Amino acid sequence: MSFTAKDVQALRERTGVGMMDCKNALVASDGDIDKAIEYLREKGLAAATKKAGRIAAEGVVAAFYNEDGKVAVLVEVNSETDFVAKNAEFQAFALSIAETVAAVNPADVEALNNAILVGSDRTVLENLQDKILSIGENLKIRRFVRAEGPSAIYVHGGGTVGVLVGFETDDATASTEAFKTMGKDVAMQIAAMSPQYLDSASIPADVLEYEKGIVAAQLREDPKMANKPQQVLDGIIAGKIQKLLKEICLVEQQFVKNNELSVAQYIDSVAKEIGSDIKIVGYTRFA
Repeated sequence: MSFTAKDVQALRERTGVGMMDCKNALVASDGDIDKAIEYLREKGLAAATKKAGRIAAEGVVAAFYNEDGKVAVLVEVNSETDFVAKNAEFQAFALSIAETVAAVNPADVEALNNAILVGSDRTVLENLQDKILSIGENLKIRRFVRAEGPSAIYVHGGGTVGVLVGFETDDATASTEAFKTMGKDVAMQIAAMSPQYLDSASIPADVLEYEKGIVAAQLREDPKMANKPQQVLDGIIAGKIQKLLKEICLVEQQFVKNNELSVAQYIDSVAKEIGSDIKIVGYTRFA
């Protein structure tokens, strides 16, 4: 019995098994889909479908930076247990996925799944299904981010937290050890302090107004503030908002390695040392 590419796709959708394995199963089963499913089950391949229903709540964040091409990637790959997340083979697989994102620039996770995995002749999804079968847990690529231009990456705690920071500067500056050290320092700051925004300009106006409203409400509840002029209250509100900005905005945070400087001042000091301009343009933190 002959079969078509649609039959292969239909078998793949029903079993969750890779395209090549589905094709081989149909060849072995004379194009009969039901027999092909039975064939895959006998081979243990269709077991991946059952595992796919289980929750993958643990995992690892892998980071990759192609310094020559100035392409940086973070990818989060989930597993069911922390034990698997710490496995060297699983972490190496996650890194190969990050390298694939850097090379292929997929639009989304679905496109990534259909891309050929770096160092392999099969798709990311097919390799993922192989890992599901060999490891015995459901695995899932949750998300990724890819950035072009001078960047810094940092992974903390064996992959529990990953950070990618993008900068604007010239290639000569980006190649210096001072810049690389600064980039890692800033990435470590983000990993540790988890800022909500890059700077005050990044905070939506409604969020800022909401925070001001919260402070104003707190002052109204304070008996000591009852007879204070509005001008004084406005000054107190402004001061508390400025304190909040130093907590939630990256560039306004105290630099953890030298609390006499803000992060912005630290970046500026490195730029001055190199004799160039450096601007932080954005960051992503996966946890």
